[in-house]
Amino acid sequence: MQPTDPIIVRVVQEPAKSTTIVDVVVGALGLTGALLLAALLLGALLGGILIGVKLFRERYNLEPVPDSESMRVTPPPAP
Repeated sequence: MQPTDPIIVRVVQEPAKSTTIVDVVVGALGLTGALLLAALLLGALLGGILIGVKLFRERYNLEPVPDSESMRVTPPPAP
């Protein structure tokens, strides 16, 4: 036997806040700023690493022999 009275459940929730164009623009600018900051930091980090490697190679005389010298692209100096 089923009950004759239906069970009614009432869900109370706050109304959804509407998204305006200003919210979208502010969010896009925030994301763009975060990506720009990350690109600047990573670029500076990579530049610092490249400069550090160059200085390290100069300090310990680890520069490779240029291809022009190892392959004798130019004629040797005359005696």
